[in-house]
Amino acid sequence: MPREGERTVGSRDCQIIVAKNAGFCFGVGRATAAVEKEMATAVPGERIFTLGRLIHNQTYTQRLRDGGVAVISAEDIPRLVREATAERPVKVFVRAHGMTAETEACLMSCAAANPHFSYVDCTCSYVRKIHRICAEQSALNQVSVERTGEGDRFLLVLGSADHPEVVGFLSRFKGETFVFPTADALATLIREGKLPQNEKNRVQKCPVMVAQTTHNLEEWEKSKKVLKNVYTNSLFFDTICSVTESRQQEAASLARECDIIIVIGGRDSSNSAKLFSICRNICADTVWVERADELTVQIPFSCHKVGIVAGASTPRDIIEEVTNKMSEQTQTENFEELLEDSFRTSSTTINTGDTVTGTVTAINAGEIQLDLGAKVTGVIKLDQITDDASAKLDEMFKIGDKVEAFVIHVSDADGFATLSKKRVDSDKNWKKIVEAYETQETLEGKVISVNKGGVVALVYDNQVFIPAAHSGVPRDGDLSTLVGQIVKLRILEIKDNKKAKGSIRRVLADERRAREKEFWENIEEGKEYLGTVKSMTSYGAFVDLGGVDGMVHCSELSWKHIKSPAEVVSVGDQIRVFVKSFNAEKKRISLGYKTQETNPWYIFTHQYAVGDVASVKIVSLMPFGAFAEIVDGVDGLIHISQIADRKIGKPADVLEVGQVVDAKIIDIDSENQKVSLSIRALIEEAKQLAESMADAADEADEAEETAAPEVESAPDAE
Repeated sequence: MPREGERTVGSRDCQIIVAKNAGFCFGVGRATAAVEKEMATAVPGERIFTLGRLIHNQTYTQRLRDGGVAVISAEDIPRLVREATAERPVKVFVRAHGMTAETEACLMSCAAANPHFSYVDCTCSYVRKIHRICAEQSALNQVSVERTGEGDRFLLVLGSADHPEVVGFLSRFKGETFVFPTADALATLIREGKLPQNEKNRVQKCPVMVAQTTHNLEEWEKSKKVLKNVYTNSLFFDTICSVTESRQQEAASLARECDIIIVIGGRDSSNSAKLFSICRNICADTVWVERADELTVQIPFSCHKVGIVAGASTPRDIIEEVTNKMSEQTQTENFEELLEDSFRTSSTTINTGDTVTGTVTAINAGEIQLDLGAKVTGVIKLDQITDDASAKLDEMFKIGDKVEAFVIHVSDADGFATLSKKRVDSDKNWKKIVEAYETQETLEGKVISVNKGGVVALVYDNQVFIPAAHSGVPRDGDLSTLVGQIVKLRILEIKDNKKAKGSIRRVLADERRAREKEFWENIEEGKEYLGTVKSMTSYGAFVDLGGVDGMVHCSELSWKHIKSPAEVVSVGDQIRVFVKSFNAEKKRISLGYKTQETNPWYIFTHQYAVGDVASVKIVSLMPFGAFAEIVDGVDGLIHISQIADRKIGKPADVLEVGQVVDAKIIDIDSENQKVSLSIRALIEEAKQLAESMADAADEADEAEETAAPEVESAPDAE
């Protein structure tokens, strides 16, 4: 039996199974829908462009070109801005792969400069997430550069260096970047010493690894293991799209159970190539086509199952063409059987209360029409299809679809039968809800409304009530924020009148427990986390590490003595911490925040040496001298004998608190972390310099007088 979501056609004991995740993913579907809508509603004279090919499929690209949509590059944008006018406006669509940071900035400024030039950013949400990760890590790297003069992290990308997604990632990280296509290639980079090394007394290097959204999940896991063996402080962001993961896993599963696999996708499509590789490694009879007319494979009689998978850039109609072509080879019905069947259906009578199956012949905004093989035409209104008033029927159905429905009313005079698909679906799907209740399976539903005491979610076309206490929204929170969201829930109670009560909170609790379990299985001393300050006490700050809290004691927040954690952090701050110690049984974690790189003495000794002159601030006056701040957290002593070049009664005779002066570092006691400063040394050096300059001037004057020639008197004229 095919898995849920898969579609099976064919006969003569040969099934053709179309993968559930075949074709456009959400991001690609959203981008193509946006462009196609613009083509249909474009104002006269409007010019439509895509920044790069919208998807990696030649057939679809040609369709857009035939419809007047041209492909441009980033270099073409300034020209189009100049050409855009009220009579010939320009609109540019950014593909799901996204764009570079420079291109994004260019588009924003161009759209602001010319009201007749606009753009629509169709970047996939998964790609946007990676953009944010790279930008955030880049900002942290720049902090290290400003503090130490050297970046403390570098970016690793599992993917193809010339893929537009990867180019966009790299543009958002300022620092060292490396791209590798496989785990073996990463191992080679490490073996050849091409990655930054963690040398003694150097800034600790932290690799940040992301992946192209369509890359192979197996290669990602292998790459993580390779990097962990060398860098124990690695940061991994699992950025392979969940749809890509499902698509690859489903392709592998189909390849194991089918005799033949057909992979449909563009030749330059990265995810199609990976699907082909996955299937070919499992099923030798795997073929890759871009269109139905490339399909030459013949299904032998010994074949029982043919699997069809398709890349994220493959249009639905091409999948249908390939499926139909393969299905034709499995059909064994003869003309007489088809003719007899047509006679049977033409004499069919439709009665109220029947359940019938018809073929979709028309799709309108508020209804669909079915050919029932009888004298009447079946009509199903939107409210008899779904409770979701915003549903798009042209997205739910296509001409030729088979639909099963319940007959509400038949009017022979009008030639129409009023039908309900919802009634049939409800009966069938209620059984699924009952089964889910018995097995406590997690279901998905769309929240459609808020009512007194909770929200209502549509699950398998049945309404499930979710009490406020089980909604996952905090007490007194706004339940309306859930409306329109797809939520995971578990059935708490069912009644005979097809009423069900569900809980989102239980699923969230299970997911939280699963995250906690995974967290405790992977925690280790020294491991770094990016956490959020959750609360503070007088003795420290509690940090959320992703569902599990750890505590940073005040002594670990700063190298200086602080009275309260609020002097260093605030609730809601994101801070990078590391595990000092933990007790898995008691669920306690002690965290560190301050590092050697932030140690004031470390900063001081890396900036100054004996003999250097520093601009210091007087912080206190004592009978024996003055203490001055050199860097934040490190003070030096200016002994009373080193304040002036003359004897003074007390430091206050010359200095005052808050005054900034130049002082020379005359001694550094590293063992006791003490520094001796001298203003007197600078005064004496200035005097010596002045005296030297005066002596040099006198010598120059004497030399000039000695060298001057004697002037003789002119002889008297005779």
